[in-house]
Amino acid sequence: MTMNSDQRFEHIVAFEVSKDNLVVHTFPADEQRTITNAPAAIRRLIKAEAKRNREQKLGPILIVCEATGGYERHVIEAAFELEIPVHRTNGTRVRHFGRLLAQYGLKTQELRLHVPPPPENEALRALRVRRTEIQQMLIAETGRLDHAQHKSVLKSLKQHIAELKADLAAIETEIHQLVRENSALNKKVALMRTVIGVGPISAMTLLAYVPNIGQLTKGQVARLAGRAPINNDSGKKRGVRHVQAGRTAIRRALYMAAVVAMKANPVLKEFADRLRSRGYPFKYVATAVMRKLVVILNAILRDGSPWRGAQTA
Repeated sequence: MTMNSDQRFEHIVAFEVSKDNLVVHTFPADEQRTITNAPAAIRRLIKAEAKRNREQKLGPILIVCEATGGYERHVIEAAFELEIPVHRTNGTRVRHFGRLLAQYGLKTQELRLHVPPPPENEALRALRVRRTEIQQMLIAETGRLDHAQHKSVLKSLKQHIAELKADLAAIETEIHQLVRENSALNKKVALMRTVIGVGPISAMTLLAYVPNIGQLTKGQVARLAGRAPINNDSGKKRGVRHVQAGRTAIRRALYMAAVVAMKANPVLKEFADRLRSRGYPFKYVATAVMRKLVVILNAILRDGSPWRGAQTA
């Protein structure tokens, strides 16, 4: 959800987030305080600000917080519980003090208000994250096995590897069961797989990490996937465009799908061949196909129709 261009928030409550504490800055009072990052403390503060808003008639109120990998969760939950708009800002855009966050919320137009993903997407993401964690542990333990010599160490490693393999199989079964039993997820995965090159793992990864795919503009979905060209301009200088690193899981899923699509998908193969004929290196071509692919996926989920090669990126 994006606020209207003529909508302005005048009462800002900004949270600089860490694991244990929150630095809170409010405008127009221009006050700062530190509270514990706990649901009860956050609710008390937001309720107090809402009461102040009513009594002093401060105008539309907005909560702004950093996206810090989950530590902002209590703030977002309290905001939704108390029905107050919230914007979760990218940490790479605002890396300074809470006062700057508050000014950012006060002066920035067309902020995208945070909308929590559906429960099934939250569950899918949690399972995908755990699957990745188990895979990483499995790789690490397997590597240690190659160098272990002591009998007890070898036994311990083999037991742990067996347990991790069992855990991985159980998680994968649960992921497939979740998608199979949830009609919304099942339909989205089926639609995404109509694009040649997109397998079930790639589709489920994108739905887990970009739950609002299908509701985004071309530029927004490309940025979420880390595929949007970023300029490097200064004054009259026009630098080489580059892509900003996206979320690792998304990038891997798109890369694997793009590699298959460049060989098997007639539309994307023709697009990749055209770029190769102009002398572009493989990395550039793969990046371009990844971007085109994620935009296509966004379009078919937006329209709710299988891909027939007609969507353009």
